[in-house]
Amino acid sequence: MEMKRFRLQTVIYDNREEMGRAAAEAVVRAVRKRLETQDTVRMIFAAAPSQNEFLKSFVQDSRVDFSRIEAFHMDEYVGLAADAVQGFGNFLRDRLFGLAPFRAVHYIDGNAADVHAECRRYAALLAAAPIDIVCMGIGENGHIAFNDPHAADFRDPEAVKPVELDEVCRMQQVHDGCFASLDDVPKTAITLTVPRLMDAAQHFCIVPAASKRAAVREALCGAVDSGCPASALRLCSDAQLFLDADSASLL
Repeated sequence: MEMKRFRLQTVIYDNREEMGRAAAEAVVRAVRKRLETQDTVRMIFAAAPSQNEFLKSFVQDSRVDFSRIEAFHMDEYVGLAADAVQGFGNFLRDRLFGLAPFRAVHYIDGNAADVHAECRRYAALLAAAPIDIVCMGIGENGHIAFNDPHAADFRDPEAVKPVELDEVCRMQQVHDGCFASLDDVPKTAITLTVPRLMDAAQHFCIVPAASKRAAVREALCGAVDSGCPASALRLCSDAQLFLDADSASLL
């Protein structure tokens, strides 16, 4: 089966604050437009410091009716303490989910006794209705969610799966200040797969910082394949990429 390719709309801002505000404005417009014709908007959010400026602007926007948004997150470490600040559910609870009256928030349980059963449970929640909007980032190795190059599959039959994290991905968590050392970073996680992430109506990808510049260039200019999982965005019919001057510096 041949994969259609679409143009990826890309906008570059002078700094990450401007980038975050612009991305939030675009997402707010998309949410409001959808709520004109449907009762609920279903959204998936990324949890990473790269999303801070976007999340801050989005959650503070009084035009958003959060009571009509059903929210998911796209990945979670396996085995962290339930209250660990590095947990992605906790990250989003502190910066978004706990700050607005969402209709519903669905968390991945990284401490589930049966990881595969947890993947099936979360996949069923996602499949209950179409996903409208994904707000995401790109990792230093080109990953989206926790689909590192070795684990990414553009035709993955699963919607949610456990994965082993590669060292570049784990070191990014140290670079981001989330963990003190590589040894502290979990080696396994649960992630939404590439097809599950791409199977949404709209995608908004927010990517600041010089550490992402090589991945951004590969996502935009390289092959569309699992060598750079973020290149899958070029297969989306409605996707926007928001960059700052640093992340765009190799374009």
